[in-house]
Parts: sequence; C-alpha cells; structure tokens
Amino acid sequence: MMTVKAQIVEMINFIPDRELPIILEVVKRFIPQEDDTFATADDLKAHRLAMEEYERGETISHDAINWD
Repeated sequence: MMTVKAQIVEMINFIPDRELPIILEVVKRFIPQEDDTFATADDLKAHRLAMEEYERGETISHDAINWD
C-alpha cells in the first residue's frame, strides 16, 4: 500500500503540463511560509556539535551557573 504522499507524487505525472502551474499554487498554500518549526542545515549542524560536546562532558549544567 502506497502512502498518500507517494500517491500524490505518482499522480503528478498524469496532470497535463498546462495545468501544473495551478497545482503548484494550490500546493504552495499548504507550505508554511514563515514557519520556524523546521530545522535548517545550520540548526542540524549546531545540534550535532552540541550533542558531541555534551557526550564529551564539555557542557556546564544550568545549576552550575551563577545567573545573578
């Protein structure tokens, strides 16, 4: 059984080329334009580096910091 996403991708091949611009506009409406919930390549790199530092014991706990 194909996923819904796979079915949509497969169906694109059957849409006449002249209709593709309108399909593109419809799909764009479902993509968040200014959504900060997606990790960028830089976000993923920073997270990976932070986890490596944590695993090497190079981090400081919040309790060890004097916040005053």
